[in-house]
Amino acid sequence: MATVHTFSGNPLDRADALRRDEAAIADSAASADSRYLPLWNLSVLVRLPPKGQNGEGENDTPTLGWLQQPDVARLGVDVAPVLLGIEAGRVHFAIDVSAFDDPMRALNLGDDWQFDDARRAAMVLPAHESGILAQARSQLDWHRRHQFCSVCGERTAQHKGGHVRRCPECAAEHFPRTDPVAIMLIVHEERCLLGQSAGRLARTGMYSALAGFIDQGESIEEAVRREVLEEAGIRVGEVHYHSSQPWPFPSSLMIGCHGQAQSEEIQIDTEEMADVRWFARSDVREAMAGESSSLKVPGPIAIAHHLIKAWIEGDVSFS
Repeated sequence: MATVHTFSGNPLDRADALRRDEAAIADSAASADSRYLPLWNLSVLVRLPPKGQNGEGENDTPTLGWLQQPDVARLGVDVAPVLLGIEAGRVHFAIDVSAFDDPMRALNLGDDWQFDDARRAAMVLPAHESGILAQARSQLDWHRRHQFCSVCGERTAQHKGGHVRRCPECAAEHFPRTDPVAIMLIVHEERCLLGQSAGRLARTGMYSALAGFIDQGESIEEAVRREVLEEAGIRVGEVHYHSSQPWPFPSSLMIGCHGQAQSEEIQIDTEEMADVRWFARSDVREAMAGESSSLKVPGPIAIAHHLIKAWIEGDVSFS
């Protein structure tokens, strides 16, 4: 069975036909049946579990904080919503409320609502809702970053429900982009290659699979071999695709692979990496179980965790 990662499994029909009809989008945005997901500085509104008589949550699962059109109307400002899609006949939008210093007061919501960091929220939301969150965060972030035409410099306007920005001056159209990233667990017999990037991972002490952006005109397999050679000096032969994961920070697609090492001697690129090492399967198994005092690996939110897990469980083989 295919791996379903955090930030994937989005159940919404992305409604391509509706995107083409600006009048229908406007009608849907004004409909009391439509649902809105607010994000504030890219943190998402969540609704906390209701509390029982003892003051504790009756269940452990927060949910996305969907609002209806009258709730959004209380904001009193004209904020263009971004069309996410349709589910069960209801149109779903994302809306950026970052213009408000205190959006909770502006929306007049109770104590069981809060804005939460998207990464933290995704770890507790129902799996399918994390996929909706990935779409909403990526699209709103793209609009924040692309207000002006890259051709002529004029301010652009949102069209097709937020799936394109159009320049009124030169008529150029700009579309949301997704950046492909190859992430790979390289193995050699009973060992795998893990590293610490020079930034965040080095600060946390965590070791993870190597990764890097795929260049233009480069296949996934070529990117895997190039990145591993650049970062660790290891030559890679066979490459097998495992799975992919949307990663909305800001908008990447993590393409997970396993690769078979053809060399063993590590030569670290010290500008990119703080450390790269071979780790024995037994040591990595302990780290995955939380039983290691010397090795820390990514948790289930990250595709690297599942690449490592597949290898630990013997699901990786090469011809």
